[in-house]
Amino acid sequence: MKKSLHCFIALATLLFAGCGPKVPQTTPTSYATLTVAKSDITVPLKYSATLKGTNDVTIKPQISGQLMEIHITEGQQVKKGDVLFHIDDRDAKLELEVAEANLLSAEAAESSAKLEYESNKNLYEKGIVSKYVLVNAENTYKQSQASVAQFKATANRARVNLGYCTITSPVAGVIGSIPVFAGDQVNTGTYLTMVSGNAQMFAEFSVNESVLAERETHEHVSNLLDKFPDVTFVFKNGSEYPIKGRITSITGMVDRTTGTLTCKATFPNPDGGLYSGIQGTVVIPYSANNVIVIPQNAVVRLQDKSLVYQVAADSCAYSTIVQTVSFNSDRDLVVTDGLEVGDVIVVEGANNLVEGQRVLF
Repeated sequence: MKKSLHCFIALATLLFAGCGPKVPQTTPTSYATLTVAKSDITVPLKYSATLKGTNDVTIKPQISGQLMEIHITEGQQVKKGDVLFHIDDRDAKLELEVAEANLLSAEAAESSAKLEYESNKNLYEKGIVSKYVLVNAENTYKQSQASVAQFKATANRARVNLGYCTITSPVAGVIGSIPVFAGDQVNTGTYLTMVSGNAQMFAEFSVNESVLAERETHEHVSNLLDKFPDVTFVFKNGSEYPIKGRITSITGMVDRTTGTLTCKATFPNPDGGLYSGIQGTVVIPYSANNVIVIPQNAVVRLQDKSLVYQVAADSCAYSTIVQTVSFNSDRDLVVTDGLEVGDVIVVEGANNLVEGQRVLF
């Protein structure tokens, strides 16, 4: 009887165990990992830029008048000193003639006053005339000298105004748009054209301050510029300008909004093939030695922090804050702080991890 009871209890236990709720089994997931090491890299840093002539000059008249002649056409290559426009100079010539005539008259009066003064001075020394006469003669002579200086300045100003009637190019370059026509009335604010001094062209672009920090920005700017390699300008169609350029200036202030500094790269333009306004990309071959490089997929962005999941000895993943520098690469980042050589990190699926999760690898 006791044996039968024991068999019943055992059978009931098996039945209840078979009918109870099933506990879900957690299926371990494998994550790709990477052992951190240091290496040397060279990556192309790419920055959008617009070309501009190093001596782009806006041409406006210095005087008002009727525009009589236009000696250039849009897109024309000109040399320094070439005549661009001619403004009606008839009034300017008359003003110069009057000024020169007044100057001649003043010079004649000065000559007479000088003779009178020298004569009276000689007579005064002999006691023939009083000092009063001598002083008056001297004052008349000084006044005549002042008149000569005044009329000479007036003549020079008239001569300058006459010169303003002929507008020449201050630089060698290419003529831009010409929105005026012969016969138009122009004044000192009228835009006539722009001469793009294109013997050299510069491309302006912005560089992240962290990139320059890697170049030891505490150095003098001139030393920093010498360390940059030659750069390339790539047109929008993907073709490269055949002549390399150099970074020639870096602003000394970081834009607080963007965290960037403005740089200019200068490109020689001997054949005039580059024009102001052309858009493209400046490519800088950036080299870094003995640095830690990790894939971008390994980094989890959390507000203003960058995290990676480091795999501990117990095979569990724990987040670590890292400092990184992006080099416009679609794949990699350089780690400047937070990781050491030999650390193991998760490089795929990091966004799906939770703190302390076991990672099989």
